[in-house]
Amino acid sequence: MATIKDIAEKAGVSIATVSRVLNYDSTLSVSDDTKKRIFEVAEELSYKKRPARKTTSAKIGIIHWYTEKEELNDLYYMSIRLGIEQRCEQNDIQVVNFYNNIESMKQEELQGIIAVGKFSLKQVDELAAISEHLVFVDCNPDEQQFDAVVIDFEKATNMVLDHFIENGHISIGYIGGREVFKDQTAEIEDSREKAFKSFMKNMNRLDEKSMFVGAFSVDDGFSLMEQAILQLGENLPTAFFAGNDLLAIGALRALHEKGITVPERVSIIGVNDISVSKYVFPPLSTVKVYTEVMGETAVDTLLERINGRQIAKKVFISTKLVIRESSK
Repeated sequence: MATIKDIAEKAGVSIATVSRVLNYDSTLSVSDDTKKRIFEVAEELSYKKRPARKTTSAKIGIIHWYTEKEELNDLYYMSIRLGIEQRCEQNDIQVVNFYNNIESMKQEELQGIIAVGKFSLKQVDELAAISEHLVFVDCNPDEQQFDAVVIDFEKATNMVLDHFIENGHISIGYIGGREVFKDQTAEIEDSREKAFKSFMKNMNRLDEKSMFVGAFSVDDGFSLMEQAILQLGENLPTAFFAGNDLLAIGALRALHEKGITVPERVSIIGVNDISVSKYVFPPLSTVKVYTEVMGETAVDTLLERINGRQIAKKVFISTKLVIRESSK
């Protein structure tokens, strides 16, 4: 019986493209000629769809740097996982999830691995020893050797700061977070914090007294903004960039409790555009990150590797500035 892979080889397109065309995926952007060629090859090879969920063409592992409990509190990584699982279902691929447990992956026969989150060099070596087909999402440990799907947080940060400056803000603060590898080998440099410092320094406006860093959580957003209000008083910046929406939401609450109006006195913009962002008061301005697309792209990239691509590549997923009522 002909397979999707057979059709892909004869039509000269990827397995993912064949699967999406045969499943009438309306979001796929390919030419009518390509679609026609795929259907003609499928007919020529007498291709028939397999009954749903009976068999799988491959089995891949998703290694999460978070535990299941931690993922429930972070919609960013949950959304990436959903994107991976959705694309795998479209391609008849079985998925096995591993939460912060690389050792357990060795018991499975996996055709490839998608690593979601931040991984130390030691962990990267462990994963590479399990499978040569390896894609990282949200980190880029070695772009000469491994595939990666990432967000250009430097560009996203610059987009926010450009917006603030265009709207007349001179004093801009930062509410951010830092993380540590799960094996506790090192603290992870955050690209948003680094980009903020670089941008503001180039503008001769960097004031590190207006930078407050903790963990990426609502509670820390609240406490860090309280700290900023207490320490800076009348010199509180007129705008703050928050490293993610959770921090921004906590910061909004602290400003509200202190009677500081948003956006009249302080504007604030977060990152991620999580679902609750549009429902807080005031609705949160944010950088939209297409997390499900990150997951889908990771699967497509892994399939390319499984099908023989040897050269490593890094894919940047674009972001979009969404202005609501928390900034002016």
